[in-house]
Amino acid sequence: MTEAVVDTRSPEKPDAAVVRDALGVGVAVGLSGFAFGVTSAGSGLSLLQTCALSLLVFTGASQFALVGALAAGGGPLTAAAGAFFLGVRNAFYGLRLSQLLALPRAVRPFAAQWVIDETTAVALAQPTRRSVRIGFTVTGLSLYVLWNLTTLAGALGAQAIGDTDAWGLDAAGPAVFLALLAPMLRTVTERAVAGLAVLLGLGLLPVLPAGVPVLAAALAAPVVLWLRGRREQR
Repeated sequence: MTEAVVDTRSPEKPDAAVVRDALGVGVAVGLSGFAFGVTSAGSGLSLLQTCALSLLVFTGASQFALVGALAAGGGPLTAAAGAFFLGVRNAFYGLRLSQLLALPRAVRPFAAQWVIDETTAVALAQPTRRSVRIGFTVTGLSLYVLWNLTTLAGALGAQAIGDTDAWGLDAAGPAVFLALLAPMLRTVTERAVAGLAVLLGLGLLPVLPAGVPVLAAALAAPVVLWLRGRREQR
């Protein structure tokens, strides 16, 4: 019997469909590695430093935050702190994914490298443990390989590509993640949490260091749940 881990009412999803969806996300987001490679090279990082960030850090938002802070004149420690705070969210993803994937202990340290926005979104959209594992693995592998290849290509071709804003590559990752998230917001409470999180994140962006607005946006969930509880008690 197939074990349902996300929604016991959902039918089993064909493996081919899971692979297709996961590859779509991996390819779409992986191409934005071009933008990171160009941005990193433009911030003064060497080719080796740029590629090392993608290989070892592998979380686009933190990587962009780091090179963005350096480009703006921030010190290495400040830039690293902002990237760290932005990457903390992956630890919370890992808490949930560890239950869904139920991987052997020997595999978990390697799987942790792929715990990011996109792999989490694809995994959570699956109805069974088998499809969760397939979605996570295919998304993580395709995105990791393509992100690192395009990071290298972007760093090497920084002069030829020019302004990344004109290409819009830096928006590819967030756009794909929002497209995955939107269909999962089915209740009023979930939509309220998402809406408040957006307001907190964007509103605090001009006044707080890089990475902190994302953490502050996490306060949306307890605030909305508290307000709902107060309303139900009346």
